[in-house]
Amino acid sequence: MLRSLLFCTMILGLAPQPGAGDTPLLRLDTGDQGRGWEAVGRLEIDGHGFCTGAMIADDLVVTAAHCLYDKANGERVDPAGIEFRAGWRNGRAEAYRTIKRAVVHPDYDYDGEVATDRVRNDLALLLLGRPIRTTAVTPFATVAGRGAGQAVGIVSYAHDRADAPSLQEMCHVIGHEGGVLVTSCDVDFGSSGSPIFSFEGGTARIVSVVSAKALMNDRPVALGTELSRPLADLQKALENDAGHFLRARPGALNGPRKTQPGGAKFVRP
Repeated sequence: MLRSLLFCTMILGLAPQPGAGDTPLLRLDTGDQGRGWEAVGRLEIDGHGFCTGAMIADDLVVTAAHCLYDKANGERVDPAGIEFRAGWRNGRAEAYRTIKRAVVHPDYDYDGEVATDRVRNDLALLLLGRPIRTTAVTPFATVAGRGAGQAVGIVSYAHDRADAPSLQEMCHVIGHEGGVLVTSCDVDFGSSGSPIFSFEGGTARIVSVVSAKALMNDRPVALGTELSRPLADLQKALENDAGHFLRARPGALNGPRKTQPGGAKFVRP
């Protein structure tokens, strides 16, 4: 696990120190505050906890691959036990969807060290049981990250703010190497899978998905999976229906599930 910290130390000179110029988290409690972010939602993971996910199509959600594993035994979670709650806020969501299929990157190793090899492939695609087609929920486009110094933002849930998403309008990419973004974004347990956004041109586009957090100069940083290559691999697998899928069992639930808030697997150094 020390390799994640070592990786952060190696790129120290590439950008300003973590937190420089960053804005605080803003809880999106009201409909007005949350407008435009409804495609970010809470992923309920088989009653054991939650992660954050974001829609990139009306039937596709992107999140971190490690969210789909049971941390007690290392086994994949049955998609039938996962529910996506689009725009979840204070007890209600814009839409509730169960998961039909789930695919993780073929090179992702759940039992591997928290290092560049693991983080760069920590990505999963979830195929919803039914598309979400409503004017209130608009999926996000994706774009390649631009490297150290880029201003980004994040929308996430976490164990201490599980009932509504929070927006950090500005954090920064501190380093970008080998498909891993190191950012100053504020994350915690439950933020795994959160979308990190570029706002270039005034449009929010996803550049990365939160994989883990580590320390750099004794300050927390968020490690993110850069989307371009692993997302292309997953979309190809989805189109070909080839390998790495888990399908929901027959009789998967169709309505909202009642679960207790809890922390999804989230790695510390």
